[in-house]
Amino acid sequence: MARVVESQHRGLIGAQPSPPPELVEKKRRTRHEEGFPVGWLIAPGVAWLLLFLVIPLVSIIVFSFWTSTGHGMTADPTLHHYGEYFTTEGFFDPEADRFLGPSIFIKTLWSTFRFTLTVMFFCLLLGYPIAYFLAMQVQTFKWQMALFLLCMVPFWTSYLIRAVAWLPMLGRRGLLNSFLVSSGILEKPSSVLLYSEFGYTMALVQLYVVLCVGPIFFSLAKIDKDILEAARDMGASAFQIFREIIVPLSLPGVAIGMIFIFVMIMGEFATAVVVYGGKTSTVGTVILNYYAIANYPFAAVNALMLMIAMMIGVVIILRLVDIRSQL
Repeated sequence: MARVVESQHRGLIGAQPSPPPELVEKKRRTRHEEGFPVGWLIAPGVAWLLLFLVIPLVSIIVFSFWTSTGHGMTADPTLHHYGEYFTTEGFFDPEADRFLGPSIFIKTLWSTFRFTLTVMFFCLLLGYPIAYFLAMQVQTFKWQMALFLLCMVPFWTSYLIRAVAWLPMLGRRGLLNSFLVSSGILEKPSSVLLYSEFGYTMALVQLYVVLCVGPIFFSLAKIDKDILEAARDMGASAFQIFREIIVPLSLPGVAIGMIFIFVMIMGEFATAVVVYGGKTSTVGTVILNYYAIANYPFAAVNALMLMIAMMIGVVIILRLVDIRSQL
């Protein structure tokens, strides 16, 4: 009987040549060499969050329950400051004029929230056309970046300088009043431009509009121009393209910009003092005033309520626009 010989054939193209022994040893050593431990990599970020986010927030919550001494606070837990924040004299008295009426601090929080929405609307009304022009009308990337950096010029100066700069612009002898009087529109300088809601709104819009121009610009710049060209080829009008394609694809940038502006203006206090002359109360000015008189627990209560209001506003914006699904 013939002896069966096992075939050494390993395929149509033959066996793969074995790598050199030194290469195998190098790969084995590389595979077993460890890099930096994961703990060391995340330690700086965790330390930063603990030091500048978690510890301050926990401190605010703890201090809000302490007792004010008039010149500081003591660690005697109490709910007196929360009762002072939410209730007023005669809150549960049917005979009182303010029966079930909100306290002045809740009214201040609501007015701050309402005014923030107003500034957000005007920032979007002004910032969206600027971002649209940069992303859609300027064709070269070089000019897009140059004009975008030009929009960022106000951020190169101090925030307080930009706020104080409105005083010579809107004052009774300011540039705007001088122009209106010289052109015959007004007979005498107007006092409603400065230390008024008009001047306050204009200053805030100018200070924060760039925060929405950037995110909207980058969202619009990401839109594939071939999609717009295909829509034109199918007979879509310019308004239809804007409504059906550009606006939906730019909503993530709009939401991010609105979150930036919302968080910044809710805690605003410097512009209210400089441009509005302290004639209006915001949550930021209330916190500043109680901090100045060393009533730290009640200032902490206002700060905590402001933080909760900010969280609610951010959640509402994120519910209206699903950023993750559209990025």
